[in-house]
Amino acid sequence: MSSIGTAARTGFARGGIELRQTFSNVTDLWTYLFPAVLLVGTVFFMRNATVPGTDISLGARTLPSTFGMGIAFAGLMTVATLLVTDREDGTLLRAKATPNGMSGYLVGKIVLVGGMTACSFLLQLVPGLFLVDGLSVDAGGWLTLLWLVPLGFVATMPLGAVIGSVIDSARNLGLIMLPLIGLVAISGIFYPISAMPGWLQGVAQGFPVYWLGLGMRSVFLPDASTAAELGHSWRQLETAGVLGLWAVAGLILAPAVLRRMARRESGSAVAARREKAMQRPVG
Repeated sequence: MSSIGTAARTGFARGGIELRQTFSNVTDLWTYLFPAVLLVGTVFFMRNATVPGTDISLGARTLPSTFGMGIAFAGLMTVATLLVTDREDGTLLRAKATPNGMSGYLVGKIVLVGGMTACSFLLQLVPGLFLVDGLSVDAGGWLTLLWLVPLGFVATMPLGAVIGSVIDSARNLGLIMLPLIGLVAISGIFYPISAMPGWLQGVAQGFPVYWLGLGMRSVFLPDASTAAELGHSWRQLETAGVLGLWAVAGLILAPAVLRRMARRESGSAVAARREKAMQRPVG
């Protein structure tokens, strides 16, 4: 078997094992359930509100938007967090020391993050369909999902790997989380972007979060809902174009950054990070 095939087989097996482990860990189960309960509960209380100037339910508009937000968060923050954590505890160093270990490691993380995102998606979608009126998926919507979800991951996961490679401690991940939350706030996830100032609309449209939210709305909402969208259109060509540009940029940048990070990994580097993590300020 070729080295690529070996890495893929090992990575899928590793990712499957890690995914199953999340179902036997109370902390991991909580990370599945709490966001789903919080989101579905929020959308439930929004069900009778409407988007200003329309008869579109704000709850029905928000729920699919958060599906797109979930893909962005998984690709960016989850991947970055896993990579930083595995660097700190030596998992990445052990992967580096085995044949095809890094390739298998990356495949495993793709399987793990994809599986976790799918589980979270179902936990939000199933109750949401019963609690919120106005959501439906036709044949065109299923076709959109077939290209939107993979493209969304390809547009965000390499960037998450880059973030995880350049951040040296899990404690510094907040430096990325805060700007990401700000980006969500202006990307039309919880409220139409058309209500934002023009310059904020321009900023939001430069990043994947807005386009993933828009793409998911095009899947679950009727075409009449475009009345609340910029240009009164789902703009699927633009969605594919912007996400494709981010995917290309990430796939070009990530391998170089990951190789540089892997070269710098050593036993002394892991020991230094552990010692730094154990230090506590005095006074």
